[in-house]
Amino acid sequence: MKKQNKIKWFKPLSALIFVLGVGATVLVFSSEPENVEKEIKEEVVAKKMPAVKRELSEQMNILDSLNTLKEAYDVAILEKNTLSRELELERKNVENLMQLIKVSQNPTAAQIKIYRNQLLDLKNSLETRMQEIKKLKFQNKNLLTEIESQNVVMYQQRAENDTLVSKQKKLESSLKDASKLSLSNFKVIALREKNSGKELETTKSKSTDKLKISFTINGNAVAKTGKRVYYVQVLDQKNTVLGDDKLIEFGNNKALVYSFIVTADFQGKSLNAYGILNADENNFKKGTYFVNYFDKQEIVGSTSITLE
Repeated sequence: MKKQNKIKWFKPLSALIFVLGVGATVLVFSSEPENVEKEIKEEVVAKKMPAVKRELSEQMNILDSLNTLKEAYDVAILEKNTLSRELELERKNVENLMQLIKVSQNPTAAQIKIYRNQLLDLKNSLETRMQEIKKLKFQNKNLLTEIESQNVVMYQQRAENDTLVSKQKKLESSLKDASKLSLSNFKVIALREKNSGKELETTKSKSTDKLKISFTINGNAVAKTGKRVYYVQVLDQKNTVLGDDKLIEFGNNKALVYSFIVTADFQGKSLNAYGILNADENNFKKGTYFVNYFDKQEIVGSTSITLE
């Protein structure tokens, strides 16, 4: 009797185990297409992500390069040579460009191209300065060697030694004077115009009718005189170029989008120059505006203004 009862329970139990096994098998195989589809979607997203983040990655790479460039300027300035002032101005340009890039959000490929070109210009400028310093050191070394040789051979001829010292000073002066025409005193102020026509400085965005952007062309007795053209680029909080928003190409795949042009008649002496950016139909918004100054495709200065 007990044996019959065991047989009765064994058959239903075997059937139940068989049904559960078939169900598990169906579940495993039915879930495989979903897993495959999920894996395909993840692969597609993974392929798209680098394209989406490429500009941000390039932005960080440019910032890293600018930081390295700034450190190189720091080292060069510590040598305290006759070009230290020019090096300090160019280091400031590097710092301003770094600040501009840091506040830029979701840069476009065109903006990345502009940053890269500006980085290349700054690198080329440093390389040019370093070559000038190297040349100056070499010439100074040769002059000192010549002076020492003359002192040994003709100790009594002090007048000739004085002449050599004078040559050294004239050489340093000539190298400095022959350097590229430089700009300084970069400024931007917001103005509101009264009904009388009088202009008053303001810090309020809603009161701002125009931005006056000025700079100084440093005097240089040996620089070529005549008409000088400089390009001014004004960027708003969205990194949009305000004003004319025109593109100019300089060759060698170099181009610049500028807000307006400033021309000046340089005659060897220091000269103040400025340009005006008028408010458009949208007026000036609250926030920080960045201003870049260009001599052709080369950035020569930067400044900014914050409107409340």
